[in-house]
Parts: sequence; structure tokens; C-alpha cells
Amino acid sequence: MNAGVEAQITKLLSKYQNAAAAKRDVLLVVANYRSLSYKLQQYVFNDGSAKDLFCLDGTIPVVYKNNTYYIPICIWLMDTHPNNAPICFVKPTPTMQIKCSMYVDYNGKIYLPYLHDWQPHTSDLVSLIQVMIFTFGDHPPVYSKPKEQVAPYPASTFMPQPGGSGAGTGYLPYPTAGGSGGAFPPYPTRNNFGSYPPYPTPGNVNPGPNASGYSGYMNFPTVPGYNSGYNPTNPGSTGTITEEHIKASLISAVEDKLRRRLEEKVNQYQAEIDTLNRTKQELVEGSTKIDAIIARLQREEVEMQKNINILRDKEQELEKSLESMENSEGIDPDEAVTTTAPLYRQLLNSYAEEAATEDAIYYLGEALRSGVIDLETFLKHVRQLSRKQFMLRAVMQKCRQKAGLAG
Repeated sequence: MNAGVEAQITKLLSKYQNAAAAKRDVLLVVANYRSLSYKLQQYVFNDGSAKDLFCLDGTIPVVYKNNTYYIPICIWLMDTHPNNAPICFVKPTPTMQIKCSMYVDYNGKIYLPYLHDWQPHTSDLVSLIQVMIFTFGDHPPVYSKPKEQVAPYPASTFMPQPGGSGAGTGYLPYPTAGGSGGAFPPYPTRNNFGSYPPYPTPGNVNPGPNASGYSGYMNFPTVPGYNSGYNPTNPGSTGTITEEHIKASLISAVEDKLRRRLEEKVNQYQAEIDTLNRTKQELVEGSTKIDAIIARLQREEVEMQKNINILRDKEQELEKSLESMENSEGIDPDEAVTTTAPLYRQLLNSYAEEAATEDAIYYLGEALRSGVIDLETFLKHVRQLSRKQFMLRAVMQKCRQKAGLAG
């Protein structure tokens, strides 16, 4: 890359927010597409405001039906580039007419999914131009006007030639009638049907290279229906359109139209099929979730029914107990606590007596501290109670061993 070019681009992008990133992006474009020039130019927005923006202006090569055409475009970089997508236009020359489509409107503004889904860290201008080349190869954005619709060029009008960023030296005058040095044949005369044949196409004209080393500039696809019998290699021919020519032209136009409609239908149906497949997948996943929920609810219902049955049984037992208590005269506390075997009764009585002995020893200590009894009396009774307590604990231990209870 020429150091002067890099310095000039750096100067033009000096006021951009992300000047370094924008510079890298532009340098890649200039290095790969020398037919694009660069400049700083005022851009007027839809609200009437204007701003000086960096723009790439020139042509890009597009292959359409095995022929290469050079489409004139203009790419405006926002001052926040690459955070925001650039604004792109097709710039037809006076010999061209915009062909509106889903990608280009009647003003020449370009609409692409790549622009709509622009990502600051992954999208770049070189990829954008490649997407344009691929898209315009299937849907050409311009076509050549018929001869009667082409306005004559002023003597000072020049057409740009690809040749890098040198915007001043890469221009040659548009060829005049009669040709120049054999590069173009003379314009055809009006044919028998009162109209003019289209401009020569790349399939039958091979102009010599110009001063910049480029040949065949701006040979665009012609408008369907203008396929005449004119032969540029024989300028003296009459240019009469025969029925065979008209038939071949109509068949070609119908085939192209049917092919486009078939592609649109196939794409539409494929999109619908993809949507239905996604819906089916979502329904299958939803059905699986619903089946799992139903199975869990059924298990919970069975468990709840078991709990209801248990609750009813307990409720009946409580009602019988309440009825029995209402009919009984009274309850003797000593008779209320009964054991199922003599061994358990002995264990229960020993435990109660041992607890009472523990209480007696506690209150003897309290009496000694309060001065109610003297020390000799305290020691005498404590000795007797302690001996009794020891014997009761031994009996309880023996009973627990006999009964098989935990020690």
C-alpha cells in the first residue's frame, strides 16, 4: 500500500470516532478493489441535515450469465463506523436504468441482510462488497436503456474507469458515433419496427484496453424484449428483427420469468417447511413435558388418596376414643398408667421411687443450706437415701437387661 494513500485516508478519517478501525477497513477495500476511489463528501440525510462523510465511489465486478459487468456503486461510511452499518447506493450512468428489486429501491439505495444484521466486531466492507457481487449476480440492479431513451453526452462528459483512488486521471471520454480506433462499432440505425437495438453486449463486442489497462467498461445486461438481429461485427447489416428473433427473445424472457418465480416459490415453501418443522419440534417437546406433568399428577393423586384413607381411619379412631371417654365415669391416675407385664411394672415402680429419692436428697441439701437441719442429721438421712437410690438403680438396670431394652 502506497504510504501517501494511507496518509490521505488517515487525514480524511481523522474526525471519525473509531478512526483506526475505519482506516483498517478502508485500506482492505482499496487494496482489493482498485476500481473504487475515496473522498470526503457531504451527505444529506432524509431530515435535511448534512454531514461530511467518507465515501467509496466506483465500480465492482459482477458476473451475470457468465459475463462480467461493472456495477457503479457508492458506499458512505457513518462517522461511527464500524459501529453502524454504511449507507450504500447504486449510481447508474445516463445510459443505465435502475432495476428495482427487494435489494435496490427506485432511488438506487441498497438493502441487504448483511447491512441489516451488521455487527461492529465481525462485519467489514470487503465482506459487504462480496455480498453485493454475489447478490447482484442473481439480481442485476441496472440495465442498459434503449437508444431513444439515452440523453446525448455533453462534449465535456467523462465516464470513470477503474484504476484505484486516483480520481482525476482515470477518466476517458464516452465513445462517439462511428467508433474510435475500432474500439466500439457505430451506433445501429433505427430498425424496421421503429425502435433501436440495445447496446452491444460482452458476448459479441470485445473493445480494446484503454489507458488504464481495463477493457469492456459498463457493458450491462440489456432490457428483455430488445434482443434484435443487429450484428455489431457487420455494421452494414439492416438490423431487421425476424420472427425467429422475436420468438427466441420471448422464450428467453418467459424462461427467466418462470425461473425467478419458481425460485421465489421454492424459497417461500422452504421457509414455510422450516417454520413447520420448528413448530413440530416445539409441539413434540411440549407434548413430552405435558406427559411428564400428567404422570407426576397421577402419582400425586394416588399418594393423596392413600393419605385421605389414613386420615379417615384416624378420624374414626378418635371418634371412638371420644365416645368411650364420654361414657366412662372417671379416670384413676394410678390405674391409667398400666404395664403389659410384671417386669415392666417393677421397672416403672423402681424408676418412680428412684426419682422421689433424688428429690428427697435435693430438699435435704436445701434444708442444710437454710439451717433447718444440722449437718449430722443431714449426713444420716443422705447416707440412707443414697444407699436406697443405689439399690433402685441396680434393680432398674437388671430389669432393662431382662426386658431386652437398651442400656
